[in-house]
Amino acid sequence: MTVLFGIPIPSDSPLFLSIVGIHVLFGLAAVIAGAAAMLSPKGRGRHSNFGTIYFWCLCGLFVTMSTLALMRWQEDYDLFILGALSFGTAGLGRTILRQRWRQWPRLHLTCMSASYVLMLTAFYVDNGKNLPLWRELPQIALWILPALLAAPLVGYALRFHPVALAYDHSQADEISN
Repeated sequence: MTVLFGIPIPSDSPLFLSIVGIHVLFGLAAVIAGAAAMLSPKGRGRHSNFGTIYFWCLCGLFVTMSTLALMRWQEDYDLFILGALSFGTAGLGRTILRQRWRQWPRLHLTCMSASYVLMLTAFYVDNGKNLPLWRELPQIALWILPALLAAPLVGYALRFHPVALAYDHSQADEISN
């Protein structure tokens, strides 16, 4: 067992610790890029650039997480499931955007939001017991609190985001013509 910044790492293997280090870097980059994409004006430019960075950092996060989970499957299979769901919803969100599925703004927003929430959930499930405030919460809270906090924000965005509203208006114009 190794302890870094107050967080126990369940191995002292140099290979395991190296993968954890890369995993942490991908995780930090994904959190920052995802937040930057969410807070940027939508469309080409900052939003799409940060979204692309988020997706590829999440890909790296998924690969390193999969490797770590396989090395400790009994303890980490739940993290693999969360990671697979996070990466899968991000991939679906990216496909929806690129192919402009029907209702694409809302579907893209839902998938990318779910991806981010699942990524944060995996972090808190794995590390919450070692973090101030989070360690005071019951284990079930680590599983559901990220989604509970995100749900009203996502609901508001689905209903009132300018891109979704513009899509609605363009569809209404198309139907009336």
